[in-house]
Amino acid sequence: MPKLTTRLQRFRTGSPLSFRLLAWILLFSSAFSLIASAIQIYSDYRKDLVQIEGRMQVVESGYASSLTRSLWALDKKLLQTQMEGILSLPDVIHIRLGIEPDSELVMGEIPRGADTLSHKFDLVYLGEGSLKLGELTVTASLERVYQEMKVKVGIILATEFLKTFFVSILIILVFQHFVTRHLTTMANYAKDFSLTNLSTPLTLDRPDSPSHRNDEIGRVTEAFNQMRERLNDDIERQERDAAEIHKFSKAIEQSPSSVVICDRQWRVEFANHKFTQLTGYNAKSIVGRHPGALSDDNLENRDSRHLWQSIRLQVQRVGVWQGEVNSVRRNGERFWEQLIVTPIKDSAGDTTGYLILGEDISIRKRYEQQLLRQANYDILTGLPNRMLALDRLKLALAQARRENSMVGVMFLDLDNFKHINDTLGHDAGDNLLIEAARRISSCLRGTSTVARLGGDEFLVILPGLAGPESSSQVAERILNTFAPAYSLNGQEVFVTTSIGIAVYPTDSDNSGTLLQHADAAMYQAKHQGKSSFAHFTPEMSEISHERLQMESRMRRALELQEMEIYFQPIVDTATGKLQGAEALLRWNNPVMGMIMPDRFIPLAEETGLIIPIGEWVLEQACHAATSWQAIAGRDIGISVNVSPRQFRDPGFTNAVMRALSNNDLAPERLELEITERLLLDNSIETADILRNLDRAGVRLSVDDFGTGYSALSYLKSYPFDTLKIDKSFVQDVMKEPEDAALVRAIINMAHSLGLTIIAEGVEDEAQTEFLKQEGCDCAQGYFYSRPLPAIEFTEWLKANHRVQT
Repeated sequence: MPKLTTRLQRFRTGSPLSFRLLAWILLFSSAFSLIASAIQIYSDYRKDLVQIEGRMQVVESGYASSLTRSLWALDKKLLQTQMEGILSLPDVIHIRLGIEPDSELVMGEIPRGADTLSHKFDLVYLGEGSLKLGELTVTASLERVYQEMKVKVGIILATEFLKTFFVSILIILVFQHFVTRHLTTMANYAKDFSLTNLSTPLTLDRPDSPSHRNDEIGRVTEAFNQMRERLNDDIERQERDAAEIHKFSKAIEQSPSSVVICDRQWRVEFANHKFTQLTGYNAKSIVGRHPGALSDDNLENRDSRHLWQSIRLQVQRVGVWQGEVNSVRRNGERFWEQLIVTPIKDSAGDTTGYLILGEDISIRKRYEQQLLRQANYDILTGLPNRMLALDRLKLALAQARRENSMVGVMFLDLDNFKHINDTLGHDAGDNLLIEAARRISSCLRGTSTVARLGGDEFLVILPGLAGPESSSQVAERILNTFAPAYSLNGQEVFVTTSIGIAVYPTDSDNSGTLLQHADAAMYQAKHQGKSSFAHFTPEMSEISHERLQMESRMRRALELQEMEIYFQPIVDTATGKLQGAEALLRWNNPVMGMIMPDRFIPLAEETGLIIPIGEWVLEQACHAATSWQAIAGRDIGISVNVSPRQFRDPGFTNAVMRALSNNDLAPERLELEITERLLLDNSIETADILRNLDRAGVRLSVDDFGTGYSALSYLKSYPFDTLKIDKSFVQDVMKEPEDAALVRAIINMAHSLGLTIIAEGVEDEAQTEFLKQEGCDCAQGYFYSRPLPAIEFTEWLKANHRVQT
């Protein structure tokens, strides 16, 4: 106990904050303990009362019946025995049995001044009627309850006090360890703090952990140290100011830009070394002179002063002047200089001088001249580009309006340029464009303009035409100059061009509309068979508009589920057994109706929409082939046409393999039909794609054989499985001996190369018999079935597992 008193005394003298905290903890803890103890004691008291009342209820329920029978029988001895039994119960000290009409039997004694609890109940005999025989009063003493309550009060108060006291002492010890001793350290540090010991930080005797750094003690410590660091930084900043001023003066002196500082009257006060290098003037010799009057040439100074007068007004009005100046060096040489002039202001915002920064931009100006040419001329051909061409067209139209003359506008597009560019490489394509530009230019007179609009498109402007026929003569000359072969990478290549012509003012008086009309006429020339020209007619606008509408609707055709796959059977010529089917794409647009592939496929290739359309066709075709297996009970192959643009897409091979995987279709059941035009693309990429597909097990077929280049060496070089004879040869085999001989030769040649032959366009039985006699493997055409929608083909398949011929 003396040790505890000593500890408390030390808290009071050494740590008043700890002692006050202890006092408040004891006060509130004691109050809380008293309240909690009172609630607990009262709760126990009520439980004891309830227990006694319950016991009396048991007496009533257990003894009422037996006492009534004993009283009815007037068995006094049994009554005494039963009452003694009740009196022996805990806490029961007195029993009074009142017997009707005025007798009673009493047992036990109630002490004077004792707290008791009584319970009465009637003794009623239930015979022919109910008869009250008496009343029993049971009295219980509360003495035991009060004695137990006093003991509990003492125990609870003692334990709660001791617990509160020792917990408070523990809290004070913890508080003193974690708080007050650190506060004492801080107070001692603040007492000794001065400018002479700024290098010593405030540190506390505790771990430097994130939790400690973020608590209140840690934040106060950090605030002390930040204050110390700020004071230390202020002292260091004052020491650095002098060094920085010296450094800034050196930086200005050694700046890569010329720096001139003038006073408020625009008299030079300072010029750095770069200014001397740039202009040739000595920095000291120009001090006190106006920056616009440095030369000894009075005329030059007068022009320069006029410039600087406008600069001064601009600086005063706006606050800065920036621009390009054609300055003069001391030796008279002119150079382009970028100048920035700004005022130097004091803390009050008043101008105390002017800063002039200069930079030699002579080299940049030369580059700008080059860029100006590049902005107006095509880099590859040297011809005017689209921007310059449109300017010249507007000028030509303005002149034609004044002179009441005509202007011809010709839109040229090289035929098959993309194929040549992809086949022979971009260098060959560039050489082709350069030579094409030279040939077109050679056909024009001096006042005409030929421009490259981009890609393989050229524009020719013919001002001062006497009549529309003059443009036709120019177009014919251009077509004739394209007749000779082009030499590209050591190969002779024949390239033609298609020309569309529109004439001002006959076709339009607006430059933009003239270009649109010439473009529409060019597409018409391409439809005529290429290597031709066409004059604009009003009907072409409708065709061009229809083309735009078709492109717009085609972009949403897949999303709107307007594309359909038709299937045409491919059968064994000898047995008539179904071997497979060819997937044929159709477009059923609600507005335009059923559109055949020859109308929309070229546009899809040109716009790039053939890529998503082609992937969709592959998915649908593979899905259909998988579903047919369950119907036919055997594997049925599927053939899909592949466009050149789709074939050259980098993701084509992955799209094929993805379609096979998604539909669980064996690769050998898919056959891709490649046009002969692709075979001329004798590139590494083409060979790799074909070989990768072949290694994966996909079958490859040459479609429409005989209509294109028919280069037999490609059949040997590439891993093809099938050759399809074009229907144009098959349809006349019974009429034209030449066609029959050609078909016979193709079949023999294909068989000698190990290829399977399929004849397209078989329409009657005679053609079928001819093909069977010549050993043609398979055939397809209207003789067997027209192309059918998916549902109809499924019905046909159910009824025709084997086609009879």
